[in-house]
Amino acid sequence: MEPQQTDIRAEYEPAVIGRRKSVRAPVSLDAKLGRGGLDRTSCRVTDLSREGARISSYSALKKDSVIWLTLPGVGQVAATVRWADDFQAGCQFNEAIGEAQFEALLEAGRH
Repeated sequence: MEPQQTDIRAEYEPAVIGRRKSVRAPVSLDAKLGRGGLDRTSCRVTDLSREGARISSYSALKKDSVIWLTLPGVGQVAATVRWADDFQAGCQFNEAIGEAQFEALLEAGRH
């Protein structure tokens, strides 16, 4: 009896080098999340770049919604939710934060 061959297939996607505008860094920062008005909640920034952040929150967020993210030492930053999965979301800042602010957030987020 001959052994049966197993057909193994996989999907692939060409790698896009340099897809992100800037380097992302892991951090752990407490921040505030708001959607305008009195709708505010705490969140944690877990990944940060000058152009955006990954956040964890107890509030479900919707893709393409605009939020206000209050970052420690920076203040309110307008951001658009680019993806959301359960209680995590990736946000793109409407305007990149400054290099000095980014470096200060990295330092604070490493402690």
